[in-house]
Amino acid sequence: MITGAHSIIYTRDPDGVRRFFKDVLELPSVDAGNGWLIFALPPAEVAAHPTDGAGRHELYLMCEDIHATVAELSARAVEFAGPVREERWGSVTAIALPGGGELGLYEPKHPSPPH
Repeated sequence: MITGAHSIIYTRDPDGVRRFFKDVLELPSVDAGNGWLIFALPPAEVAAHPTDGAGRHELYLMCEDIHATVAELSARAVEFAGPVREERWGSVTAIALPGGGELGLYEPKHPSPPH
């Protein structure tokens, strides 16, 4: 029934974010028309968390070794919104995106479902 997930990042610099996904993260893509790139992501998972406020969505890229991933991305001139911090559920930081905004990056401590 469900074949995948489509995530959208709204940004003031969509071309910069597209270049980041293509050139830095080296994500495969297709041109949906007129240079509008749609990028493939690795397998995904989704979780529901409680909140007392309004509902919201968050997007994180996952990795197996956050310190190695941060080092590799830093060597490609990627900037981070802060240092890696330890949370109960994983090690986490955020990539500063072109045009503003952040993209979460984390190494989970929890088991992941099979894909």
